[in-house]
Amino acid sequence: MSDAYPVSDQAKAAQAASRVLANLSTAVKDAALRRMADALLSNSALILAENEKDLIANATLSPSLLDRLRITENRLKLMAESLSQVASLRDPIGDVLDGRRRPNGLWIQKVRVPIGVIAIIYESRPNVTSDCIGLCLKSGNACILRGGKEAINTNRCIARVLIDAARVEGIPDGAIQFVDTPDREVMAEMLRLDEYIDLVIPRGGEGLIRAVSAMSTIPVIKHYKGVCHVYVDEYADLGIAESIAYNAKVQRPGVCNAIETLLVHSSVAGQFLPGLAAKYREAGVELRGCPVTQKLIPGVTAATEDDWYEEYLDLILAIRVVDSLDAAIEHINHYGSHHSDSIVTANHANAVAFARGVDSACVFVNASTRFTDGYEFGFGAEVGISTNRLHARGPMGLRELTTYKYVIYGSGQIRE
Repeated sequence: MSDAYPVSDQAKAAQAASRVLANLSTAVKDAALRRMADALLSNSALILAENEKDLIANATLSPSLLDRLRITENRLKLMAESLSQVASLRDPIGDVLDGRRRPNGLWIQKVRVPIGVIAIIYESRPNVTSDCIGLCLKSGNACILRGGKEAINTNRCIARVLIDAARVEGIPDGAIQFVDTPDREVMAEMLRLDEYIDLVIPRGGEGLIRAVSAMSTIPVIKHYKGVCHVYVDEYADLGIAESIAYNAKVQRPGVCNAIETLLVHSSVAGQFLPGLAAKYREAGVELRGCPVTQKLIPGVTAATEDDWYEEYLDLILAIRVVDSLDAAIEHINHYGSHHSDSIVTANHANAVAFARGVDSACVFVNASTRFTDGYEFGFGAEVGISTNRLHARGPMGLRELTTYKYVIYGSGQIRE
């Protein structure tokens, strides 16, 4: 246990603050979120300067990982817009999910409430700091953030700016906590604080998520790796398919909703793949393919069994030609990570079969997997993309950060 860093004190303070947060009015929370959005913009020079320190310190990272780490003026504006959008969303706390009158006169209500204290452990992407703070605050949860060492300066700066802004609007001290060290022993200690922390959300690489799941005595919602696919069906509009397959790989390859494998029906592969491969190569994408793909696209590296499981987070793509819709579904369910997968087809029956058969949090029909995102879904932001089957799946927004309790109204009833 680390004696140098007071993570247990932070957790205790967060628990105390969570009880105040749970009863704050929507108006107070929204005012804080809007002030926090303004604070990001008014402190842009400071945040960008701290981000530059992290970029310099991690200059040897791959271009796609540096892109995850980088904050730009435009990305900072999007972070502020996200906080403003969360402020404009309906507050879920207090929603009555169900109500029923029992024969004895009891009126039983199922009411939405905050989870309590949520710890988020994440890597590289500084926008996660503001997104998670905003969503936790609006949903009445205290949060404890532990970012990766690569973004320590940026994350520290963003957290401080947002904490100071929230305090002005009456958000209690302790509601937003930042673990200001990348020490893994401190993380391990935090994951044993089940007396104070109610939920842990890890988002990052496979190694981080497995480590958190193994160490934690607190319930964990896994935000697992994104081995995402696009399947080009035999009935696809090939122009649409090319646009989707290119966007899903190239637009931002270092994020979890970018595709890592392209599946193409054998009846259209010869017509479709050579032209798309030329565009991929112009964009610097390294292609790895099955034997049929290698015949159709000269110079493609042979894909290994490991390639079908791989989350590259880079300009690398595995391609497999399949003989049927069922084979595509079987490949995705076997090799994928249950994150986001898409079919391109003009055949309604095939679209329905794909949507029912693919066991993923987000299944797209004729759209890029890059839309798996809380902001794009209208949630304002997300604390991550859950690949769990219980409690929440896909982008986790406000409602996914709540639980419920039963409130029962009586008039003197006793049980006989």
